[in-house]
Amino acid sequence: MKNIKIIGGALPNIPWQDKPENCDSPIWRHTENPIIGWNPTPKTARIFNSAVLPYGDGFVGVFRADHKRITPQLHLGFSKDGLHWDIEDEEIHWLDTDGKPHESDYCYDPRLVKIEDIYYITWCTCMGGPTIGLGMTMDFKTFTRLENSFLPCNRNGVLFPRKINGMYYMLSRPSDNGHTPFGDIYLSQSADLTFWGRHRKVMSTGGGWWQSMKIGAGSAPIETDRGWLLFYHGVVNTCNGYVYSCGAALLDIENPSKVLYRSDDYLITPEEPYETTGFVPNVCFPCAALTDAATGRIALYYGAADTYVAVAYTQIDELFGWLLNHSQLIDGDSDEGR
Repeated sequence: MKNIKIIGGALPNIPWQDKPENCDSPIWRHTENPIIGWNPTPKTARIFNSAVLPYGDGFVGVFRADHKRITPQLHLGFSKDGLHWDIEDEEIHWLDTDGKPHESDYCYDPRLVKIEDIYYITWCTCMGGPTIGLGMTMDFKTFTRLENSFLPCNRNGVLFPRKINGMYYMLSRPSDNGHTPFGDIYLSQSADLTFWGRHRKVMSTGGGWWQSMKIGAGSAPIETDRGWLLFYHGVVNTCNGYVYSCGAALLDIENPSKVLYRSDDYLITPEEPYETTGFVPNVCFPCAALTDAATGRIALYYGAADTYVAVAYTQIDELFGWLLNHSQLIDGDSDEGR
């Protein structure tokens, strides 16, 4: 019952550390966290909440970098091992489909997927309020900005890494213009990446208090033979402010608005000093995951305290076994209401 397989290619050079003997969690932190710290380039103060994929014989990353004016932009980086990064000091510059400059006032919390031969980037952009920007590149040299996916206000736009029944799918979290005091995860479809519709609620807040205020999709969903594995963040409002933790869910492979399993307990919550102390304390925010289908290994990248990039590891069988025993669906999950 617990056996589950990742659908995808082998990644023998995936970042990895074996599980410590004294660890009773299905996920464990990289011992040299954080992998990116303060002032990583001359222009940037902090890098966190970033996206990573295999590229060539190494890895490519699109990083949220807060400049020293505290304005976020996206920066490109490359790595041989996925842990030590060479990050460009100049931000990514966007062109529209006619080749003319099409910049954004701010860009933050990117996600990165490869669909067929094209790399797509989603991020939070400005259009009279926060919404989901969408762009593409084939070579990480020229970046084309496409139409924004939704009206304001929306955040946490996450594309699925392949079409489903000929359609593109994207998760998002409708919000407001401020630090959203609410938020559920929704799913939308598109035939052309321009017009989005058939919106469905996927997951609601509730259950364990760690996800009682708002939730949002994390890394691009991971395809398995049992469904789409989704890492997501959950937020609770405490007497000392917001706390961001990480959980997991399994969505139906053909109808990903249907939740099969959802973690009632968190997987990661701020515990280590680099998670509890920083520019915004008490944040673990997943944005990317690497997988090796041959071994079932997963390396999860997450932002820590809005200051650092950190990595954690899990193995698909162990994670799925834990999810089966720590699952509770919430009233309002998989709501097909129209």
